[in-house]
Amino acid sequence: MASVSLQRIIDKMKLENMTPEIAVDKIRITQPDINRPALQIAGYFEHYDATRLQVIGFVEYTYMESLTDEQKKEAYEKLLSYDTPAIVFCRELKPDPIFKETAIAHGIPLLGTKKATSAFMAEIIRWLNVKLAPCITVHGVLVDVYGEGVLITGESGIGKSEAALELIKRGHRLVTDDVVELRKVSDDTLIGSAPDITKHFIELRGIGIVDVKALFGASSVKDTQQIDLVIRLEEWDKDKEYDRLGLEENYIEYLGNKIVCHNIPIRPGRNLAIICESAAVNHRQKKMGYNAAQELYARVQQSLAKKREEDE
Repeated sequence: MASVSLQRIIDKMKLENMTPEIAVDKIRITQPDINRPALQIAGYFEHYDATRLQVIGFVEYTYMESLTDEQKKEAYEKLLSYDTPAIVFCRELKPDPIFKETAIAHGIPLLGTKKATSAFMAEIIRWLNVKLAPCITVHGVLVDVYGEGVLITGESGIGKSEAALELIKRGHRLVTDDVVELRKVSDDTLIGSAPDITKHFIELRGIGIVDVKALFGASSVKDTQQIDLVIRLEEWDKDKEYDRLGLEENYIEYLGNKIVCHNIPIRPGRNLAIICESAAVNHRQKKMGYNAAQELYARVQQSLAKKREEDE
């Protein structure tokens, strides 16, 4: 199961550790969901998911402040007896001495942030959704072409890296070469990234490893990119029928998400970079509501209808 260390969350979100005596480096978060324990502080623990990161905002804090010391001890003891990964206080709120003492006794880290509760929750949920998303690796090259994430796949040695290098020279950005890590962030979104080891490197047969960032500058690379289009390169087969109109979309499925896929036959003289650019722009046009194939089909139908009228 995917997990993120609590220390990494503290560093990423710039959280204040209010219980430094508790070791946080071994605590791990396993799900992106967040809980505000208002009902639990009030005594209702049915359906309470203690494995979530707990967030205390102004509403919970003011309710806690209204309790007597005896009520606090009872409520805090029940809440903190669960194996909770951590509790975050928003808006620079500070836990009262009884809460802090009880948390330390149970080994529950207390963290703090200056951010508003809703803003912090939105940010941490978005970040955890990416880090804890289902992940697979595929063989290919991922490039940002005019803002469209283009995943180029195909057999080894067919020219994926060379096509990517030409695209980079034309001003587009490399995300990863050879190994692409795909994460399912939502039912509609796949995010691609590079493994840390191969980030910003391209392998060119006959030359070796090329550092794209060092050669072409920081503007030529990107860490992550949503995948909008897959281009599958394959050897030209003269006996195979290839789509010449594009009226129907072909799809490929990764982690249950369908992505538009174009099969591009390779033969000497075909400029892969221009083909990839054209495919990206054409895909973008389709998302904006214009389909060139359907426009051509409509013109042909109008021409045939007009001809029939003239013959009659």
